[in-house]
Amino acid sequence: MTKNTKAHLAGLGANFIFGINYAIIKYVTPSYIQPLAVNVVRVLVSVSLFWSLFLMKPGTAAGIQKKDILRFILCGLTGIALNQVCLIKGLSMTSSFHGAMLSLGTPIFISIFAVWLLKEKMNATRLAGLACGIGGATILIMIRDAGSNTNNIVGDLLALTAAIAYAFYLVLARPLMQSYSALHVTRWVLTIGAIAILPIGWGPFIHTDWQAFHASHWLALGFVAVAGTFLGYLLSVYALSIIGPSATGSYIYTQPVFAAIVSTLFLGDHFTLIKAAATALIFAGVYLVNRKRS
Repeated sequence: MTKNTKAHLAGLGANFIFGINYAIIKYVTPSYIQPLAVNVVRVLVSVSLFWSLFLMKPGTAAGIQKKDILRFILCGLTGIALNQVCLIKGLSMTSSFHGAMLSLGTPIFISIFAVWLLKEKMNATRLAGLACGIGGATILIMIRDAGSNTNNIVGDLLALTAAIAYAFYLVLARPLMQSYSALHVTRWVLTIGAIAILPIGWGPFIHTDWQAFHASHWLALGFVAVAGTFLGYLLSVYALSIIGPSATGSYIYTQPVFAAIVSTLFLGDHFTLIKAAATALIFAGVYLVNRKRS
């Protein structure tokens, strides 16, 4: 198996993990553990594991340049703190399918921020893509499943905010990837995000009724912390270092597929025609805003 093939499999594997992570988070929150407490578990475990990896490689540079400190802080606040807090809180209020589909807003908002921050040009194709993506997201947010109390408009808006925050992070992080390794950037961004999350999430974390957990809940939380955060990020970093950001980023489109399968089979979600129409609009929007001009 070639190095490129392994990298592509790593990219697909990371997004498979992220996709089913939506349903697994939904399984434990908010019934057994509050969203902010889940955030604390995720960042504590992932930061500990990433720094353990660093300690296993003596001689590796750990610091960041003074001129990049502010950018690293902004990346940690947007890519980890705001993204994770809004995503998990949103998932506790809406369906895992809605959360996964709205995450596809990330590539669309990357296009907007690239025009704003990186002075890239806006053209008719991008405008059409933005219209499709925003239209599909609006339909998805407005529709409710009959007899369900999990499709909350506030939850959908929080999931969309998480996608916007992550898009902002990816645009901010692009220059850092030219000066540091992807693993180095990820380690520091997670650390800064953890520092922001711990003060607001520590109260819900220590007040969690751990005795109410069954074996399945411990397994779910362990998956979210180890596989859904550390392993997912590690696979993404590996893919990023070999096949680059464009190829790695393209696998994000598989997340809603995996999330839809798991949530339909295990959480009783329903895939309707109107959801299919909204999904098609979002995919069309993502395709158009990322289509290269000839």
